[in-house]
Amino acid sequence: MGQVPAIVDGRFKLFERYPADLFTRAKIESILDWHHTNLRRGAATLVQHTALAPFLGLTTSPEAVKQAEKLLMQSLGVIESVWLKGDAKFLLGNPQPSIADLSLVCEIMQLEILGDEVRDRFMGAHEKILIWMDNVKKATSPHFEEVHELLFHVKARMLQSKAAASNQAFEPSTKLKIASKL
Repeated sequence: MGQVPAIVDGRFKLFERYPADLFTRAKIESILDWHHTNLRRGAATLVQHTALAPFLGLTTSPEAVKQAEKLLMQSLGVIESVWLKGDAKFLLGNPQPSIADLSLVCEIMQLEILGDEVRDRFMGAHEKILIWMDNVKKATSPHFEEVHELLFHVKARMLQSKAAASNQAFEPSTKLKIASKL
């Protein structure tokens, strides 16, 4: 497969995130494979049905939310007990973040859209994951912030939209005033 080319001028070097050693690479591949059918399915489905669909006016499925929450909690447990054994700074005890670290952290970061209270409900019991995420953030800064800038923008817009909707519920509508005069 070869190495992935580096981005020059002091920028993030992606080839360092995908190890050349085949044994280590196979372990990274197993994490990435697991990610798609576990963590991604739980986190993405939860975000879709609890935040994005209502924001976009689409229908949601309470059963899908229930299944996603269960899968997400199981997935977070696997990350802590299998991929982050001991005092590992990064997945598999690697000295630097791999492509798997980046992929899983980005998946978990989308929980930000749910709001702090809901995100903390899932992440609060997973101190080891929070430390690992912070390690990845520090190791990849300032690129981590750049990549997640849109996520935080969407979160802010959704919060503004919720606030506006709740304020409208308490303020009389001008349409209702006009309609009531007829």
